[in-house]
Amino acid sequence: MLDGFQTLKLWLITFTGLGKDSLHVHVGLAIFLGSALVMRWPLRSWKPWAAVLLAALLGEAWDIRDTLVRNNPLFLRGNWKDLWNTMLWPSAILLLANTTRLLGSSRRT
Repeated sequence: MLDGFQTLKLWLITFTGLGKDSLHVHVGLAIFLGSALVMRWPLRSWKPWAAVLLAALLGEAWDIRDTLVRNNPLFLRGNWKDLWNTMLWPSAILLLANTTRLLGSSRRT
């Protein structure tokens, strides 16, 4: 039996027609940009990036817990791939925002 979190993930996959890996990318970007917008954090701040990292780690911990509860074998490679997919673009945006003027950084060179 699936819990609510797993059911929601399966519903999102069905509703959007996207694969699990694609959803990690989209959710990571949504959390990064959404938290920056709602909390009024600049994109060069570590805070939106940390919000994505926290959500990704909690999601993967939940997946690992569900795997163990169902007595299924644990394959951490998939969890690492999910973290990579979730964190790639928020990390790239943070890096660009802090090293270029591309994303409106006010830092002078």
